[in-house]
Amino acid sequence: MLKSISSNGCQVHFNEKSYEELNKHLNNQGYSKIFILVDENTHTNCLPVLLGKIEQVYDIEIIEIGAGEAHKQIETCTEVWKIISEFGGDRKSLLINLGGGVVTDLGGFVGATYMRGIDFLNIPTTLLSMVDASVGGKTGVDLGPLKNQVGVILNPLMVLIDTEYLATLPPNELRSGLAEMLKHGLIYDEAYWNELKNLAQLTTNDLDELIHRSVVIKNEVVTEDPREYGLRKILNYGHTLGHAIESYFLQSGDKTTLLHGEAIAIGMIMETYLSSELLNFPKDKLDEIKATFLNYFEKVTITNEDMEAIIVLMKHDKKNAHGNVNFVLLEDISKPKLDITSNKELLINSLEYYKK
Repeated sequence: MLKSISSNGCQVHFNEKSYEELNKHLNNQGYSKIFILVDENTHTNCLPVLLGKIEQVYDIEIIEIGAGEAHKQIETCTEVWKIISEFGGDRKSLLINLGGGVVTDLGGFVGATYMRGIDFLNIPTTLLSMVDASVGGKTGVDLGPLKNQVGVILNPLMVLIDTEYLATLPPNELRSGLAEMLKHGLIYDEAYWNELKNLAQLTTNDLDELIHRSVVIKNEVVTEDPREYGLRKILNYGHTLGHAIESYFLQSGDKTTLLHGEAIAIGMIMETYLSSELLNFPKDKLDEIKATFLNYFEKVTITNEDMEAIIVLMKHDKKNAHGNVNFVLLEDISKPKLDITSNKELLINSLEYYKK
């Protein structure tokens, strides 16, 4: 059995232990109402599993939102707040967020703000949300195409990770989560990077342990720096360019929307190129990182004209200060360095390196 993890007062439980703790909590608290937030996919594929694990009869209402990043907006929150209110939600209500990062981020923000805060807990159902959104207490929504511009940091009561939900995911969603796991290795643990790099040699039985290791890594970082004043910034490696790329493809009518991990994979290749130019990151490891990501992620067409717009979007990144676009770069694998700036020429060159 995988060991539970304590994250700034929030307990992260795994697999069957999750449901033991959930039922114990529901039995002890006596909530006036339980709301379960789902999207259209988790409503069909995951909700029946969860309801089958709840041992007693409670007053439960299901709230469904649209699936995908396009619905991670304040307008969706407004609709959810209204539904909770219309169904008699009060300060003694519980909100269970069952879904990927969009559901847990948005649901956490709804729970943190409805009546100035009600209890909420997260049940991530995608690999990405298990290894990324599950720990750290970040909640919030996008502002138009700009990622995560509005939100608060507040931990859920608990996080319940059941890897059986991964059986409902298509391959591209699994790869999206893998990008964040690879990131954890690159910024924190070279041995973990090397293990994931050779994923083809691993079996599905290894997946639970790998997910647990990623959660441990992220938890160690956010426990030391919960408000992102220093160390926690390393989790943004690949995200300065990656978020801007994701936003650009989301708002462009003639582009296919990218999953978060697909965009971050591009960002990590390009930001590792910047690392090689600005911090002397080893060239052989740069090429190895590019080859590893392109082994999992199909190359995406990005033109120089696209890049001009992407550079503009980077100016809205949350790590920026005093008008500077700040990057997390690498001196070597597991040796990140914060608040590095780059000129436009190097940014263009990083795209050329990705494309060639």
